[in-house]
Parts: sequence; structure tokens; C-alpha cells
Amino acid sequence: MSHDPSRARAFWITAPGQGAIREEALEAPGAGEVLIETLFSGVSRGTESLVFAGHVPRTEYRRMRCPFQAGDFPAPVKYGYANVGRARTGAFAGRPVFCLFPHQTAYVVSETAVVPVPDGVPPERAVLAANLETALNALWDARPQIGDRVSVVGAGVVGALVAYLAARVAATDVELIDVRPERASVAAALGARFSTPDGASTERDLVFHASGRAEGAAGALALGAVEATVLELSWFGDAEVSLPLGRDFHVRRLTYRSSQVGRVSPSARARFTHRARLELALSLLQDPVLDCLIDGETSFDALPAEFPALVAGGGLCRRVRY
Repeated sequence: MSHDPSRARAFWITAPGQGAIREEALEAPGAGEVLIETLFSGVSRGTESLVFAGHVPRTEYRRMRCPFQAGDFPAPVKYGYANVGRARTGAFAGRPVFCLFPHQTAYVVSETAVVPVPDGVPPERAVLAANLETALNALWDARPQIGDRVSVVGAGVVGALVAYLAARVAATDVELIDVRPERASVAAALGARFSTPDGASTERDLVFHASGRAEGAAGALALGAVEATVLELSWFGDAEVSLPLGRDFHVRRLTYRSSQVGRVSPSARARFTHRARLELALSLLQDPVLDCLIDGETSFDALPAEFPALVAGGGLCRRVRY
């Protein structure tokens, strides 16, 4: 890949529901910095759909900033956090690396901001790293036990990855639940059973909610056994969500808690920094079955035209090729 090291092109959300590619200047890398030329990025459909539509609440403008965001909510803003490129300078020169950087053809960052993609992980698959890091943190928050009955409501990328990890805990019974019957093949590939909401198993020890829909959250509460935990992974932006906390909610002594990737789970914080957690997530991407979570590619140049449809649909991970 040849590239003018002084210029880059980036995808910006120019107004709610609109995007454009802008050119910008790059400074030459200094001491401890590295020039990255992007190979692929991933569209995180859940969060990026809310950002694209301008649904980040004012109260969350500061907390929802991604590490290398430019601009401010609601727009214009450069947003994204699943970038896989090749280092052209510095200690990792010639190697594929992952960085929490937006959709941009090239960029300069500190060497400490990039993590080498491990041998055995194709750069094409490494775009899943940020989503897998979220799922990993959720497993640390929930701490499933051997033999647990686990349900995951919502078979988007994060929900599917939670099911994948939970199914690897010994003797767990994992059911992935989604309104789209075609996600049954994804569940089977990842080692989980599949059900639509009307046939979902009940009396579950642990329920993860990742559908991004209020009715999914209510459905997740209905699946728990006595003293079960329901872990909320969906972020609803500025939407108000009602939950059925009457009826038998208290009698069943349910625990309803949130999980968020911005902080390392307390159960793992003694051993893992943010960087070590990302390194672990990347190492877990050696399994080729995870390619089933990438449902197609879009060229970088096509992002302004195709981004509205990408984030509006109920697809899995869309990879952007540069």
C-alpha cells in the first residue's frame, strides 16, 4: 500500500444521518510515535448507529468520547474504534496492529496506543477485537459458573460473542435468542442453542441482554430463575426504557445490573489493564469460526453513501476495506 505520509482521508459524521470523507494533514511521527496505514476497520452497528443518528444524550457527551474522536457530539464528529492497519514506522514497523481509531486511511499515534495483531489472527478478522473485548468484560462481570443455564438475548455481534465465550465454560447450557430465525446458523457455529423469543427457555441462572430493544430487556427479565442475574449490555442512548419491575420481580429476587467496557471489570482489575484486556481479546480471535460474524465488506470510499443503510439494518459486523 503506497500513501502520502503527510495526508489522510477520514469518514466524518457531518450532521445527524449524514456523512462525508474529509482530507486532513498528518504530522510526521515523533519519538515514540508510529505511522499506521489502515487495512480494515469495523462498523460497530449498535453504538455507531446511535452516534450517526445524533442520539447521544447531552449528559454523556464527555463519557461517550472514543479514544481518538475528533469533533464533538452530535456533529461534526469523527467516531469509531475498530481499526486494523500496518505500522510503517516505529517498533512495530511492518506488522499488522489494532488501534481504537476511527475510520481513516492513515494516522499517527503513540506506540502505546496500538496492539500488535497476534500470529494466527488474520487482519481481516481482527476488526472484531473491540466487540470481543466488550463480551470478555461482560463475562468477567457476570462470572458464569460451571453448569450454569445461560441465555443471551440479542444475536448481534456482542451478544453472539458473549454466547461464544459462555459456551466454553464447562457444562454450561447456552441459548442465543433473537427475533431473526436466520441467526440459528450463527448460534450453531458458535456452540450455542438458538431460539426465537416465543420459544426461549426459562429458569435461567444468568441472562445477558444485548438486543438494544426495550422489549428485549423485558423479555430477558422474564427468563431468570430465582436469584438469577440479568446483565444489561445494550446502550439505549437518549431513549427512555421501561421495565416490568412489578409482578414477580421481587419474589424471584432478581439482580439487574449493567456492564460497560469503559472500565475493566472489578473481578479482573487486579490482573488486567485496558491494554492487557485488549491483548487477550485479540488472542481469542484465532478461532476461524468467528468469521461468521462478519457479514460483508464495504469500501472506504463508499462509506458516505452506504453508512445510513449499514447502521439502520440488523446486520452483524460490516468490515470496511481500504
